[in-house]
Amino acid sequence: MNAVNMSSQESRATLREKLASLPRDARDTLFLLAVVAWVLLPQVQHTPWWTCAFAAALLLWRARLAFTGAPLPDRLALAGVLALALAATWASHKTLVGRDAGVTLVVLLLALKTLELRARRDAMVIFFLGFFALLSNFFYSQSLLTALAMVAALMGLLTALVNAHMTAGKPPLAQALRTAGWLTLCGTPIMLALFLFFPRMAPLWGVPSDDLAGRSGLSENMRVGDVASLALDDGVALRIRFDTPGNAEPPASVLYFRGPVLSQFDGRNWQADPLAAAMEAPQLRVSGEPIRYQMLVEPSKRRWLTLLDAVRDEPAIPAGASVGRMRMASNLQWITQRPITDVLRVDAQSYTDFQYGPLRATQDLQRYLQLPPGSNPRTRALGQQIQAQLGEQASAAALMQAGLQRLRSGGYTYTLEPGVVDGLHTADDFWFDSKQGFCEHIASAFAVLMRGMDVPARIVTGYQGGDRNSVDGYWTVRNSDAHAWTEIWVAGQGWTRVDPTGAVAPSRLGQFQRLQAPRGALAAAMAGMVDVSTLEKIRAVWEAVNSRWNQWVINYTQSRQLNLLQSLGFEAPSWTDLLRLLSGSLGALALIWLVWVRLRQPSRDDWSLLLDAARTRLQRKGIASTPATSARSLGLGVQQRWSQTAPELAKALSGWLLDMERLRYAPSPGAAHQAAQLRALRQRWRDLKKQAKWPPDLPAPTPPTATP
Repeated sequence: MNAVNMSSQESRATLREKLASLPRDARDTLFLLAVVAWVLLPQVQHTPWWTCAFAAALLLWRARLAFTGAPLPDRLALAGVLALALAATWASHKTLVGRDAGVTLVVLLLALKTLELRARRDAMVIFFLGFFALLSNFFYSQSLLTALAMVAALMGLLTALVNAHMTAGKPPLAQALRTAGWLTLCGTPIMLALFLFFPRMAPLWGVPSDDLAGRSGLSENMRVGDVASLALDDGVALRIRFDTPGNAEPPASVLYFRGPVLSQFDGRNWQADPLAAAMEAPQLRVSGEPIRYQMLVEPSKRRWLTLLDAVRDEPAIPAGASVGRMRMASNLQWITQRPITDVLRVDAQSYTDFQYGPLRATQDLQRYLQLPPGSNPRTRALGQQIQAQLGEQASAAALMQAGLQRLRSGGYTYTLEPGVVDGLHTADDFWFDSKQGFCEHIASAFAVLMRGMDVPARIVTGYQGGDRNSVDGYWTVRNSDAHAWTEIWVAGQGWTRVDPTGAVAPSRLGQFQRLQAPRGALAAAMAGMVDVSTLEKIRAVWEAVNSRWNQWVINYTQSRQLNLLQSLGFEAPSWTDLLRLLSGSLGALALIWLVWVRLRQPSRDDWSLLLDAARTRLQRKGIASTPATSARSLGLGVQQRWSQTAPELAKALSGWLLDMERLRYAPSPGAAHQAAQLRALRQRWRDLKKQAKWPPDLPAPTPPTATP
């Protein structure tokens, strides 16, 4: 074991020595390649797999050339690689323009340009391409994690840029990093001013997204068994903070966040009713006080809002939000005009005590009784049996209670792994064979049973429950909180929520207990090294910080800008006020910078000021000098010029200048003695100006006139 450790240490030492012995060009190239790789790393999840593999191969090729000192490839080879990159981009995107194709090309061109790194001009091109590639990462994500990674990338690019301008010697990269950090610090106030006051005028503000493919999560099509897969996804779906009197939070039984409502059933799949969105909004009947809350909805790339049941009035969203207007469908689902592609802040109020839908039977309710012909015969027979036991006049509420009682006493279990059921008899399998399932198995089987007893029923998907973050007070609703429940129609009441999962597993609803997916090897190892409660606290802090990022940065919209101006005293703020405030802020920063630079300039000491005064007077008398002329050289010039015409003045001035030199470079010990000598020299200079006979000043030279 010791031999292995010694061998690894020797190999690391050899590698360090090899890197230290590289010429500066090779060292700087390797550092720049590492920075480029860091800039391109986040694009792995947004570009085709071959893009990053191709870019990594090019960067490794260039690193090998720098490490070995081999010559760069010729232009013919580069042209071939470029043609291959263009052809592959066209094959993947069917175009060379647009966001995705453009980002792919930027990634490839940046990696390819490193193979042309011969002169400083090539390095400048790589720097600017790197800055653009850095910004392209925000096309896909503006999360705090992405921002932190890009700040590190920015520091790397600035360090490489500063290092490229340090032409002499082999300066350490730490020195360039300090300069880059200082430049970043100086630019931070300007960045903050632009962020706060640059007008956000929709739709110009923001990055348009053309990727409207839905993320894993809720859908308008639920295959029995699909929702169970969401328990494996611990990602955040939304965060909500309740604005209730006395900070009293609503009970667990009312935390139902409505998503797609599914009514068409083919035996295995439930689909949304396409007519529901086109129908008029229902006459929602509410009572009691509403629950007011603020919600931060993560991008779902869908057009529905999973709001707390039930919202009567249109929720408030930031002015200029990309989702456009919202409306409520006949099934209480709120639908946006455009998909949600960015973090969206929603202020809403929900009435948990509500009724909706027709109070009397209508022809439209018949479509909520349809079942595939020949499907689930045993479930239909069970329904007929229950009807026979309760009588033909049994109400929908009584039939519902009978179905729930069977779930409570029939030995049914709640599980993430109910198994796969093929064919049209999914309800029969749950009621009579497996007797186990996740929430969508239970809700689907219950809805089929209700329809088999001529009770209109449908499935509602969404989220139920959540976890309260003790750091910031927000409730976090995750994809693993996805849930499915049933709605049945009851005469005189309308559509009524029935959650059959609560009959099988009451803790799922009342105590927010969720089925946990099996831990992976990494999660199990981390749990063994770190206490679970510590990990939960770390996650709570991170989510609280990320929530603040979403509110203060991502959701800093035009309306919040105007609210800021109102708090600053503007009565009716507009974008022109923003421009004026921005101009004033930038002007004030520029003035502060000039004053600071002026104060930072090194002040000249009294000795230098006195010598400058003598140099200026002598220049007027015709004795030329520069700021670099020493006192001794100035004295020699005086002797050469006036030793014949004014010998006394030349002797006195030469002696004074030699004494000035002696004070500067051979000073007497003690600051007080030096100050006294300087005062004496200043007095001698005044006496020379008054008593000595100076030659007249020479006229200033006139500029030459141009000859015709």
